[in-house]
Amino acid sequence: MYEKILEWVFLGNRISDYLITAIVLLTSFLGINIVIRYFIKRLKKYSEKTATTIDDFLASVLEKLAVPFLYLLAIYISIKSLAFHPYFEKGLNYFCLAIVMVFTVRFIIMLVGYGFKEYLIKSGYEVALERSLKGILIVVKILIWGGAIILFLDNLGFKISAIIAGLGIGGVAVALAAQAILKDLFSYFSIIFDQPFKIGDFVIVGDLMGTIEYIGIKTTRIRSLGGEMLIFSNSDLTDSRLRNYRLMEKRRVVFKLGVVYGTPTERLKEIPKIIEDSIKSVKDTIFDRTHFFSYGDFSLIFEIVYYVIGPDYNKYMDIQQAINFAIKEEFERRGIEFAFPTQTLYVNKIDPK
Repeated sequence: MYEKILEWVFLGNRISDYLITAIVLLTSFLGINIVIRYFIKRLKKYSEKTATTIDDFLASVLEKLAVPFLYLLAIYISIKSLAFHPYFEKGLNYFCLAIVMVFTVRFIIMLVGYGFKEYLIKSGYEVALERSLKGILIVVKILIWGGAIILFLDNLGFKISAIIAGLGIGGVAVALAAQAILKDLFSYFSIIFDQPFKIGDFVIVGDLMGTIEYIGIKTTRIRSLGGEMLIFSNSDLTDSRLRNYRLMEKRRVVFKLGVVYGTPTERLKEIPKIIEDSIKSVKDTIFDRTHFFSYGDFSLIFEIVYYVIGPDYNKYMDIQQAINFAIKEEFERRGIEFAFPTQTLYVNKIDPK
């Protein structure tokens, strides 16, 4: 009885053929689940002990792509062992081709994303990483998926040359209509890869200044010292003369001070040494020079030049304040007076006779 049932023919195949196919498919699923899952588990444990990220990437690819792809491959091979109508066979082949292309595109996108991530981390873009990747990967995904669809249509027998020609004409029209957007897009890539500035940098653009808070595909946002948000197009920033204080290794400081004209020459000659010692006594400074600069309207002027190590503005102001206190204390101890605007009025008494 059972043998007769197994010999029944349904859609061109015997029941026994379907049964064998099902057993092979279940066995394949079980083997894939045991072997691949075990390998992924071991790989994840190994990746926790290493400093590299390539093993984490491989584990992610195996888990997200390899396992589902092997399941689909097992289904395809099992179905191919059965006999079906030629149209069904052709449709199955096209479906399999589409599945292969989808998984290939997903793998390429994951690989490109991993490459960008590693590049940006090594370039110091940890803070801006997620935002930067989103902008870049959107463009990359569009290009990759577009190429995959065109290739799939070519395999289906469509005339791709006509489609590409149409896309070329449309692309020219879009490029002409969106020149400003495309310029900002290319400027975005220039900012990401050339790195004239990063998020958190203090920059000055013309007479505007502030801290970079966001770098987008079209615009960059800068938080000004007053608190308001300044929004620049990316092309404006790349075309401008921009001053980035993060790249400053040391800050050159020039200031002047004046003493009264009545200061004795001996005391004037002591002032350069007093200022030099005051600057050298403060940490993270490099003394350059001090000179009796000029005769002012109401004071004898000294010019001082020194360097502050590092770009931090608050640090510079703290150092300048410490130097000012040290100079004033020493001047008071030696009896040297700072000058301030004064006028001397001479009155001549005229004899009325």
